[in-house]
Amino acid sequence: MIAPEIQPVIDVRGLHVRFGEVEAVAGVDLQAYAGQASALLGRNGAGKSTTMRVIAGVVPPSAGYVFVAGLDITRQTLGVKHAVGYCPDVGGLIPRATPWEHLQLAARLRRMNDWEDRARDLLERFELGDVAHRVTAGFSHGMSRRLSVILAAFHEPFVLLLDEPFDGVDPIGVEATFDVIADARARGACVLVSTHLRELAIEACNTVLVLRGGERVATVTAGDMAGEEGARAYRALLD
Repeated sequence: MIAPEIQPVIDVRGLHVRFGEVEAVAGVDLQAYAGQASALLGRNGAGKSTTMRVIAGVVPPSAGYVFVAGLDITRQTLGVKHAVGYCPDVGGLIPRATPWEHLQLAARLRRMNDWEDRARDLLERFELGDVAHRVTAGFSHGMSRRLSVILAAFHEPFVLLLDEPFDGVDPIGVEATFDVIADARARGACVLVSTHLRELAIEACNTVLVLRGGERVATVTAGDMAGEEGARAYRALLD
């Protein structure tokens, strides 16, 4: 008896994204699965964040086929946004609002009940409990990144998208982010992480998709990217 094929939660085929004359993404294919964490790895400008924005329903594709949780990103964008928790690479926070107010607003928009305990737990895990009632305008870059990860994971989404979650984050924030990824995988969510940091990509994820110049150049296991041999292989892919 042939086992049924496992369907990807994120299914991207031939994705192109153009901004005027600039082609930011040039035919990317990727698939990501429930209970797994996949990394988009590459240098700045490789097309990672643009790809993530398309999957999150923030930027429309110029061409290609993008399904998220069985929904067509171009025709069912609102449904995709309901299924996704998204940490953007920059911005996304309200400068005059506190972390607690951000979480309160997210809970109302998501119609979450009994959310306060989870909010407190996440703030403590990311060491933001002491500044829960301080406006984010004065936050450091690392503090803002930590809060963005919290907001993405807060409602326990089926699809968790973390764009450069480790950028400028201290070791405690990195470990807390690893825990969030592990928790999401344990409950069967699909996780996609973009980063330019190879070591953190292979520690957080089991599959690595390497992007270069807006194209996917390889899909490998995290083990294939580990150690000195993995570092050499990665450099070769980027040359």
